[in-house]
Amino acid sequence: MEVALTEHVPVTDASSVGEVRRTAMTVGHKLGLDQTRAGELALLATEVSRNVLVHGGGGQVILAGQKNGSDAVARILAMDNGPGIGDVPRAMGDGYSTAGTMGGGLGAMKRIASEFEIFTGSHGTIVMLEVGKEGRNHGLQIAGMAIPYPGERVCGDGWMFHSEPDRTVAMVVDGLGHGWGAADAAQEAVATFQKNVQQPPREVLAAIHDALRKTRGAVASVVEIRPKSGAVNYAGVGNISAVLMNDQGSRSLVSHNGTLGVATPRIQEFQFEWAPRTILILHSDGLQTRWDLSAYSGLLARHAAVIGGALLRDFRRHRDDASVMVIKAA
Repeated sequence: MEVALTEHVPVTDASSVGEVRRTAMTVGHKLGLDQTRAGELALLATEVSRNVLVHGGGGQVILAGQKNGSDAVARILAMDNGPGIGDVPRAMGDGYSTAGTMGGGLGAMKRIASEFEIFTGSHGTIVMLEVGKEGRNHGLQIAGMAIPYPGERVCGDGWMFHSEPDRTVAMVVDGLGHGWGAADAAQEAVATFQKNVQQPPREVLAAIHDALRKTRGAVASVVEIRPKSGAVNYAGVGNISAVLMNDQGSRSLVSHNGTLGVATPRIQEFQFEWAPRTILILHSDGLQTRWDLSAYSGLLARHAAVIGGALLRDFRRHRDDASVMVIKAA
């Protein structure tokens, strides 16, 4: 059974660093990381969140985890809106510091992490670190994250995916409102998705609609990608946004109005081409719909998690739960 989880910690003062460390330990436990990997995750989360505070003037850390069978990966996204790193190669060198510390930071983090990436510029800095072994996604790079309405303990958005050698199916769901009722609806949708992953997207949504009748309802989109045959099948109900980007430009995918579990919606499936260098972005209405990444030079060439992190950091509405999933042709 696949596992997908997200934890979000604002970094505002020294106590936030301890909160990030404790959250990382919890994520490692939920993913079943061994003692060594869990310790590395906690260490990396501590050090990178301290960088966010000291060098970025504060920001946020997102800890996301994915588990597929025995393969599990924990991902740290440390993000700020600071001045950026002017000389990344120099900053990666051991002993370099601009804050009077020992300067053992970024270079040491890169050596410990399974994957490491920095994206920095006038918008701020994003550092991505991975610990563990990512399950085989069969030619796709997949990153999802969902963070709650400010002040809430639970998130009413959710995401999940299932990957096979010739087919990957993924979902983003947004329970109506926020808080526990929304979270119950989203969790029920995720559980139903997992039971029906062998069905086409429209049938998955129909099953979710039936399962959510006992909840307050939700909106959701389901996408099926077949990279080898170059095909995308998509179905959506409600205001989940979906944008397909490739060398020819970008296009928005159509979702029909409605609420799963509340009123019988129209569920229609659409077909698109999946070409090399394609990127699919799915997100809830916790993000602005008129986002534009053209000012972020080189961002679309980065890891899917870095793209999703930039969207959450810079285009979040802050008045609802927010979720985003980015799928790239690897």
